[in-house]
Amino acid sequence: MAELPNYDTTNPADMDYPEHERTYALFLAMFKWGTIGTVAILVGMTVGLMMGGGFLGGILSFVVLLAIAYFIAR
Repeated sequence: MAELPNYDTTNPADMDYPEHERTYALFLAMFKWGTIGTVAILVGMTVGLMMGGGFLGGILSFVVLLAIAYFIAR
């Protein structure tokens, strides 16, 4: 059977809300830039491997997409 908790259930713990908000903002930024980076890699691979752009064409399209995303996402 379940035992009674050995901690105080009437007084909840103090929360550090500014730290929660900073952590959530960091999570959102990492998610946004991770998604942008993944899409840029996939487009670069498509240009380089499937569309005949070669290695330099893939790298160039990757860098251009990251630059465009940087100015849009600011």
